[in-house]
Amino acid sequence: MSSLFATPSSSPPAMTPDVTIRAGKPPLLQVDSSGDATRWAAEHRDMLRTAVHEHGALLVRGLGLHDVTGIAAVFLQLGTLMIEREAFASRHHYSDALYSSSKWPANQSMCLHHELSYVLKPPSLMLFACLSAPLEGGATPLADEIEILQSLPAELITRFERDGWLLIRNYNDEIGASLGEAFGSNDHYAVENYCRANAIKFAWQPDGSLRTWQHRSAVVRHPVTDQRCWFNQVAFLNEWTIEPEVREYLVDSYGEDGLPFNTRFGNGDPISPETVQLINKAYSDNTMRDQWQPGDMMLVDNIRMAHGRESFQGTREVLVGMADAVSLG
Repeated sequence: MSSLFATPSSSPPAMTPDVTIRAGKPPLLQVDSSGDATRWAAEHRDMLRTAVHEHGALLVRGLGLHDVTGIAAVFLQLGTLMIEREAFASRHHYSDALYSSSKWPANQSMCLHHELSYVLKPPSLMLFACLSAPLEGGATPLADEIEILQSLPAELITRFERDGWLLIRNYNDEIGASLGEAFGSNDHYAVENYCRANAIKFAWQPDGSLRTWQHRSAVVRHPVTDQRCWFNQVAFLNEWTIEPEVREYLVDSYGEDGLPFNTRFGNGDPISPETVQLINKAYSDNTMRDQWQPGDMMLVDNIRMAHGRESFQGTREVLVGMADAVSLG
């Protein structure tokens, strides 16, 4: 399988494109939209991937991506697209590997995170394309995890490196992704086989719902640079990131142990609200963003860069592709 981090040996070295570096915004590549976007993506694939490798992310403006078919064709030129498994929220499926952004209330921001950081082979490359930009807000903020590591207290990093992190999930048909949406099947035997193959502990509850536990590394080495990267969803999927009134409702309805998702230190110890706030503040202090324009495309190194979604007003339609699964050891 191809990877964001590998260029075929038969190909000549890719030239770095003329990227504009902007303070507080993702690097920008302005292109001419008069040609065939799919052909352009195929011809400039190695160049784009070199730029993402160098900068962590790249916003491409001017390709004129204005329909689902065209976006799908471009994405297919840029990486090996993945079928999402273990989703935490529902998405609209445009095709087998082309998705909408996660369904999330427009008036609530989505904290920065890495896509599928809790699966054994997460995507190394995220592809985003904007069909419809909102009237206000709705940016996809980014943060460089090398900088986040430098911002967090050394003792906290040391503990997470030693213990890892634990994700606890409760699957039901009311909150978050359903069993079928997460695992691609409602068959208990198929779900159990998936869990066993992917280092996920599981238990069926008396009401027929599924509870899972998965232990993962919180800090990983980048597959190419070998730099340490803060790579997890410790804060995003923690109970203290949930809006207080929503958390209260969920606890009243399902109990403390029945939240749709929660995180702990890898040894099972709870993570304090102060720790979650500290992580989220590190993200907010080290964030870059740009407002979407229709036709924009953004490529993001999913190992190095965290991404989120800001609250918005109006209609926002951003398509998502997850590409080039990578094992992080």
